[in-house]
Amino acid sequence: MPNAPAPKHPNLVFVLPDRLRQDSMACYGNDWIQSPHMNALAERSLVFENAYVTQPVCAPARSSIMTGLYPPSAGMSVNRLVMPREVQAAAEMVSSEYKTGYVGKWHLGDEIFAQHRFDHWVGSNDKWWPEYTDHANRTELSAYHHFLKGKGIEPDEVHPGGMTYSGKLRSELPPELQMATFLGHQAADFIESNANNPFVLYVSSIEPHPPFAGPYDDLYDAATMPVDETFLAYPEQSTLFNRLRADLFANCIRDGIDLREGEAAWRRLRAGYWGNVKVVDDMLGSILGGIERAGVADNTIIVFTSEHGDMVGTHGMLEMRTPYEEAARVPLLMHVPWLEDGARRVPGNFSQIDILPTLLDLMGESLPDQLQGVSRKAVVDGDDTLANNDIVVQHNGVGDRNLADECDEYFWPEEKLADLNFMNSQPWRSIITADRWKLNLCATDLGELYDLNADPAEQANLFDEPEHRDRIRAMAARLRLWQVRSGDTAPLPGV
Repeated sequence: MPNAPAPKHPNLVFVLPDRLRQDSMACYGNDWIQSPHMNALAERSLVFENAYVTQPVCAPARSSIMTGLYPPSAGMSVNRLVMPREVQAAAEMVSSEYKTGYVGKWHLGDEIFAQHRFDHWVGSNDKWWPEYTDHANRTELSAYHHFLKGKGIEPDEVHPGGMTYSGKLRSELPPELQMATFLGHQAADFIESNANNPFVLYVSSIEPHPPFAGPYDDLYDAATMPVDETFLAYPEQSTLFNRLRADLFANCIRDGIDLREGEAAWRRLRAGYWGNVKVVDDMLGSILGGIERAGVADNTIIVFTSEHGDMVGTHGMLEMRTPYEEAARVPLLMHVPWLEDGARRVPGNFSQIDILPTLLDLMGESLPDQLQGVSRKAVVDGDDTLANNDIVVQHNGVGDRNLADECDEYFWPEEKLADLNFMNSQPWRSIITADRWKLNLCATDLGELYDLNADPAEQANLFDEPEHRDRIRAMAARLRLWQVRSGDTAPLPGV
C-alpha cells in the first residue's frame, strides 16, 4: 500500500540529548535499561542502524544538525565558538507559516537568548556566559535558573549575575526539579499552545552529560549490570591520542569516584550515566504526552537522536572526541506518521549532515543551495536505500579544551598531559564505507583500519597488515575526494 499523502506544513519535534550512547534502548540491543518512552517511540519509528555524527564534539556536531553544513563551514570547528549570524539555522529555512521554538541546550553561542529566527526560546544553561557576544548580557540568567529560584532552591556557584547552580547541586535535586524534566514540561507547553498552527520545535537536554550522578543513581546494580566487551579494555592497537586518554582517565577522579580503584569504580560511574539516561527518557515521555494532548500526533514528525555518544569506560576512556563507535555512532529514530511502513529498521550508513535536508524535504520545504548534506527522503519513504553511502567523521582539534577538565582531579605527569593536549590539537578524518570498513587518518598519529563486520568492537587495527594496503589506498582516495567536494583542508598522511 502506498504512503498516505504528507500533510501540508507538518510539525517537527526534534529531541536532542547530549552524550547519549546508541546502546541506550532496546532497539539497539540494550534489553535491560529502563527507557520505556524511547522504546515505545522506536517501535513506531524508522530506526537507523548506523547513524554517525559529523564530529564527536558538542558544538561542531550541533552545528551540522542545525545547519546541514560540516562544522568548519558552519564556523563551528571546535567548542566555545559563536556560530556566525549569517549562517542559516533550521528555523531560518522554513516558511513563515511555522511557529519556531528552541528549548534547552544550544551551545552555539549566546546560549540563553533567542536567535536564528527561533520565535520562542527557553534557555537552561548558565555556564557559557563567557561566549555571550554582548558583554552586557553576562548578568542575565536562564529560565531554568529562575524556575529553581522559584522553588526555593539556593544557587551555589558564582556567576556575573550573582549566583547560579552548579552541575553537582543540580544532580542532587529530585526528578521533578531536574533540568531535563523542566525542559520536557516547557516543550509540552509549547506544543499544546501551538496545536492550531504549524510549528518546529527543538528540545535539547544536557543530560546524560556529566556529572554522571542524579536522582536515579540507585536504579541499576553497578556490580551486576551488563557491560560491553571492551569495557576497560586498554586500546593497545589504537592511536597515541587514545592511549594517552586511557592513561589519564585511569588516573583521575570523576564525580567523586576515584577511577584508580579499578572496575568497581568505573561500574559505579557507568551506573550513574545510565541513571541519567532515565532522566532523558522521562523528558521524552513529557514531550510525547504533550503531542498526544494537543491532538497533533497525525501530522507531527518526531526525531530522537544525540549530538554524539560517550565512552563511559569503553576502551578505558571517558567523554567523546574519538572515532570509536561508542562516541561517533548515535541513536536515530524518525517517526513520520503518514508512512505506511513507518516502523522499520534502516540499514546502511547515515550521517548527521543529511538530517536537516531530509527533514526539510519531508516537510515540503525548499532546500537552500548552501546545504552540504543531501535529502534522504526517498530512503525514509522506502523508495531507496543507504546501500552505497560512505560517510565521513572529522575532528578539528585546534582550540579545544584541556582534556584534564573531564576530571575532578588527576594524578598524572604534567608532561604527559601536555602531550595529550597536543595530540588533541591535531585534526583527523575518518571514512566509514558502505561495506562497513573504517579508516582513521591523522598526519601526526597512527593510522587505523577496522573491519566493522568482523570486529564491531574495533579491537584489531589492520592498518599495518600488507594484505589491506590496496584497501587503505582506495579508502584514502575516497576520503580525499570528499575533501575536494566539501572544501575540507585538513592535512592527511600519504598512504
